[in-house]
Amino acid sequence: MKSTLLREITPLTQSDCFTLFSRVKSEFDFPLHYHEEFELNFIQNAKNARRVIGDHIEEIDELELVLVGSNLQHAWFTHNSKSGEIREITIQFHKDLFDEKFLRRNQLSFIRTMLEKSLRGILFSKETTQQLAPRIMELNQKQGFDSVLELMSILHDLSISRNMRILSDASFNNTEQYTYNSRRIEKTLEYMNHNFDKPITLNEVARLANMSDAAFSRFFKQRTGNTFIDSLTEIRLGHASRMLIDTTQSIAEVAYHCGFNNISNFNRIFKKKKSCTPKDFRESFSGTRIFI
Repeated sequence: MKSTLLREITPLTQSDCFTLFSRVKSEFDFPLHYHEEFELNFIQNAKNARRVIGDHIEEIDELELVLVGSNLQHAWFTHNSKSGEIREITIQFHKDLFDEKFLRRNQLSFIRTMLEKSLRGILFSKETTQQLAPRIMELNQKQGFDSVLELMSILHDLSISRNMRILSDASFNNTEQYTYNSRRIEKTLEYMNHNFDKPITLNEVARLANMSDAAFSRFFKQRTGNTFIDSLTEIRLGHASRMLIDTTQSIAEVAYHCGFNNISNFNRIFKKKKSCTPKDFRESFSGTRIFI
C-alpha cells in the first residue's frame, strides 16, 4: 500500500478572502495534512505539544505563531502537553489573495518575501507574537472590508518583524519556488537540486555561473544568505528527510542516495540540523500519516 498525506479540503470558498477558526480544546486531534491555502496559526497554552512543519519537528512553547505556506505538510500533536485548555486561532487565506503583479510592487516587497519563505514554514518571535496576539484574537469581531484590511495589516507587520525562524529544509516542499533576482543563482540551485545525489564541487557550480570560485562564493552568500556548502547540505537533508518519511529504505541507503558517502557523517550532520537522529526522525512520523 502507498502511504499518503491527508489533503485537506478547507471550507474557504472562492467568494471569500479568508476564513478564521477560533476554538478552545483539550488536545490536538487532526492528522498530518496539507492544503493549497496559506495558514496563520496562533496557539496559546499548549507548552510541550509537538509541531511538525515539513521535515521540522519541535516541542512548542506557551505561545506561538506560525505561517504555513501553500501545500506544506503540517500538524500539531498533544505530545507532552498537560494543558486542558488550548486556545487556537487558525486563519486560512487563498494563495492568490495577493495578486502576483500586486506583490511585485515596492510597497508589498516584505509581504512577498515572507510568503515565499512561508513555503518552508515561519515561526515568529515570542515578542512579535505577544504584540500581535490581541489583534489576531479580535480579528473575528471585524466585518467585511475592515476585516480584510486588518488581516493585510497584520501580515504586513509580521513581514517586517524581527527574528522570524524558517522551519523546514529548502528542498522538502516540492512546490517551493524562490526568486533571488539572479539567473545565476537560480541556475546553480536548480543544478544542485537535480544532482544532489552526486558529488558537487564549488568549482563546477562556479563554472556554471561563469565566475571564479572566490567570486561565486561571495556572490552566493550575498544573494542567498547561506554558503554554497550549507545550501548543498540543506538540499540533501531535505531530500533525505522526505525519503525517511516516504520510503522504507534503510538509513544507510537514504544517506547514500542523497549524496552522503559516510553514514557517520550523515548521522552527525542530521542530528546537528534536526536535533534528533535519522532513526528518531523517522519514528516521529509514525502514526501521523494515513494510508490509502
